[in-house]
This record gives sequence, structure tokens and C-alpha cells, in this order.
Amino acid sequence: MYAIVEIAGQQFKVQKDQKIFVHRLAAESGAKLDFERVLLIDNDGKIQVGAPAIAGAVVSVEVNDHVKGDKVIVFKKKRRKGYKKKNGHRQSFTSITIKDIKVN
Repeated sequence: MYAIVEIAGQQFKVQKDQKIFVHRLAAESGAKLDFERVLLIDNDGKIQVGAPAIAGAVVSVEVNDHVKGDKVIVFKKKRRKGYKKKNGHRQSFTSITIKDIKVN
């Protein structure tokens, strides 16, 4: 059984007991959250598609911790002009574990 759920503006294909990284959520470590914006559920070949979301479907998750991603170097240069600019960026993520997928 899997579901496609919208979390923090992005769509994820999730299964029970799966660990995923999503953009940072405003929740404490160890908190339990429910996401009701479930777009599709596949229950052993029986597919339910929402328009746009399935009414009564909930994905329950537990927040593990907040982490930062790998550093991305942004380097800009214009040749023959003496222009160079170097920046770095580390995205903040939240690690979550999918606990349950419920359908009413």
C-alpha cells in the first residue's frame, strides 16, 4: 500500500515505516502530525484518485529531527570583466517517518 501525499507544497510517494526528508516543518522533534491532502492511494492494486484530494484519507507521520542538507556552491563569473561572486547554501530539512495511511 502506498499513497501520494502533499507535504509542504511538494508531492511524495510514501509507504508505511518509510523515512523521508521534507522541507523544514514547524514542529518539534518527536511530534506526531497528520496530513489530509492525500492525492492518490494504491491499496494492493485498488487505486483511489482524489479530485484533487481524497476525502477522509489521512497520512500520520512522526517528526524525527531537523537537519541541514549538503552545501551547494553558487559561483558566478563574467569573463574579461573581473566579476566573480561565490556563495554557498545549505537547505534545511525535516526527517519524518510515515507511521500509518488511513482511508475512510
